[in-house]
Amino acid sequence: MKQKFAAILFAFLVITSCGPSPEVQTAMTATSAAAKAAAWTPTDTSTPTHTVTSTPTITLTPTITTTFTITPTFTPELPKVTVNKQAHCRYGPHVAFLHAADLYQGDAGYVRGRYEYSSWMYVKFDKLKYSCWVAPSVVDVTGEVSTVPYFNLDLLSIGYNNYGPPRNVTAIRNGGEVTINWEQVIMQADDDRGYLIIAFVCQNGEYFWWPFSYPDQFTTSYTVLDETGCPLPSEGLLYTVEKHGFSEPTVIPWPAP
Repeated sequence: MKQKFAAILFAFLVITSCGPSPEVQTAMTATSAAAKAAAWTPTDTSTPTHTVTSTPTITLTPTITTTFTITPTFTPELPKVTVNKQAHCRYGPHVAFLHAADLYQGDAGYVRGRYEYSSWMYVKFDKLKYSCWVAPSVVDVTGEVSTVPYFNLDLLSIGYNNYGPPRNVTAIRNGGEVTINWEQVIMQADDDRGYLIIAFVCQNGEYFWWPFSYPDQFTTSYTVLDETGCPLPSEGLLYTVEKHGFSEPTVIPWPAP
């Protein structure tokens, strides 16, 4: 019995002495754990976060280059005039208007306008700084006057007037005649250029533009033929005229036929 126990004890000791030491066992355990870790592929259950880098889309607005086609407009050359005798240039298209300048043979200029009710021309003469009106009988014309536009009268833009318009203006009809009366405007002799009437009257069934002037302040009545038979009523304006210009007009209270 003692011999069996001794044999078993001997075998146990042999087996125990042949196994790995504690240090070796620890190393083996670590190696085994490392091997298991290397063989294990973790499963990522998290939701991936994507970083999106967007490239903006650029919409180009086209640049439109407009090419203008210029159609030339024909501008007729202004008619040229040359004075053929000594004459007056005036501030209106009739001998009734105030003198503006003296003209002499050979003076030249260009026609800038014409008047609807007169054949006179509005001319810028080379020697003058302003334009004035000239009768067609005292100039030779090169060019077509009918292509020149009409020019409207604006007497109040000419110079100035120190005396004001005529007062107490009346008009009386006697059949086919109208007589206009007014109060004298007292002017200095050096300034005095009288009065100007611009009327539209009916004669022989036709409507006429009717300018008339007195050269001084002393005559204060005027009679004009004015008949029936025209589609438009007759009318008129009365101005005081001095050497510097025209007054504001007084409306003539024209009597009906």
